Amino acid sequence: MSELVYLKLRQTALKTAALLNVPLFYRNHKAEIELADVSLRTNSLIKQCRTYLNPETMGCGHGMEHSEAVALDAGAIIQAESRIRNIDREEAGRLIVYAEISGLLHDIRRTERDHAIAGSNEARKILNAFQIEDRYKRYIVAAIRNHEAFKEVAESEDATARLIADSLYDADKFRWGPDNFTKTLWLLLDSTNMPLEALFEHFMENLRYIEQIKETFRTETGKRYGPEIIDTGIAIGNAIYNEMAFILNSM
Repeated sequence: MSELVYLKLRQTALKTAALLNVPLFYRNHKAEIELADVSLRTNSLIKQCRTYLNPETMGCGHGMEHSEAVALDAGAIIQAESRIRNIDREEAGRLIVYAEISGLLHDIRRTERDHAIAGSNEARKILNAFQIEDRYKRYIVAAIRNHEAFKEVAESEDATARLIADSLYDADKFRWGPDNFTKTLWLLLDSTNMPLEALFEHFMENLRYIEQIKETFRTETGKRYGPEIIDTGIAIGNAIYNEMAFILNSM
């Protein structure tokens, strides 16, 4: 019964998402996303990074697809921020790669307690094998350590370290929008036996929690586009909630 109901709810989520506008970030920054995608597919350091990824330690709902999406958006945010901050093209190119590496590695220990700290420690070990300046290795490790919401943020080493960390954070929190309700939620439910009543009971509370993310974006790009991405996700969440209410009232 639950499997069929959840299938129906997921279809509601996908139909609702298709009726909504694609968030402005993805419309206004197509060129940046395309360049970030080329980096993700072709850069030798990125290829090296992928060899260390293990879906079993990344957790259901926060596996490879999630990390790829975070890496892609982090690379695009770096480009947008580099123009705002007048960062030269060569340095921006390096930062795109390092932000993408942080995105790929940020949930590498998702299944563990204090996963951001555990992930940063694992990333430090992994990066020992990379031909990257030590300071950039520190920046990536620090970004992973500081990517969780509503947690105390450690002071960044310098402006470049802060840019990588903030770009990772904002890209990760973009996933709390439509992705959360069209992908992540259903992956999590597939791995549990949660009854519909239990999901419904706390659903609106979780939506209110997600809405608070709108006030936490860190880069200028994130602050500009992030709230709309979250609002789009919440609109999908409300559609799911209303469908659940209808189903439960009909039982």
